[in-house]
Amino acid sequence: MSRLSDHNVILAKEIIARYPKQKSALIPLVHLSQEQNGYVTEDAMRHIADMIDVTPAEVYGTASFYEMFRFEPTGKYLINVCGTLSCSLMGADSLMHHAEQTLGIKAGATTDDGLITLQHAECQAACTEAPTLQVNYRHRYRVTHESFDQLVDDLRSGALDTEIPPHGTLGRNRQQIPADRAVAVQAPEDVTTGPAWIQVSPA
Repeated sequence: MSRLSDHNVILAKEIIARYPKQKSALIPLVHLSQEQNGYVTEDAMRHIADMIDVTPAEVYGTASFYEMFRFEPTGKYLINVCGTLSCSLMGADSLMHHAEQTLGIKAGATTDDGLITLQHAECQAACTEAPTLQVNYRHRYRVTHESFDQLVDDLRSGALDTEIPPHGTLGRNRQQIPADRAVAVQAPEDVTTGPAWIQVSPA
């Protein structure tokens, strides 16, 4: 499936309604699309563009800025091996070479069974725990060749299914704010004063 499903169209409309400008819902809708399909399809980008009255190029231009969005089929598990300075000094190159040998693919590719996609990553903000990797953006620290092999075995056996959801899965903390607790939302062009919580001292 490429376009948003009927169920996700309903959810998308709820998301759009939270914003004073429809365009502000772009990134949450791209997340929704990726959760549905495992990656962001061209049809989904056109569908999102229609829903928020922008061009498909605007959807792609915004989404492609962010590393977490994928635009081609991706395995159930996306393994990102950090290669930035701290990790590089602690053996990231050797770890990536080992990962390629273990999985039988090069970085940027997906295993034949569609289970694992391997790719390079920039800093994962865990420099003291180098070398690091992420599986669907869940960290693994001080990864050795042996712990990588165990990780792959656990992914293949399903042992980590309760810990690591399939790639693209959104968090389950959907925003639900009762109407009587919502902040008074105003369109930016209608704002003429500072926020109420800013106290300006009299001159």
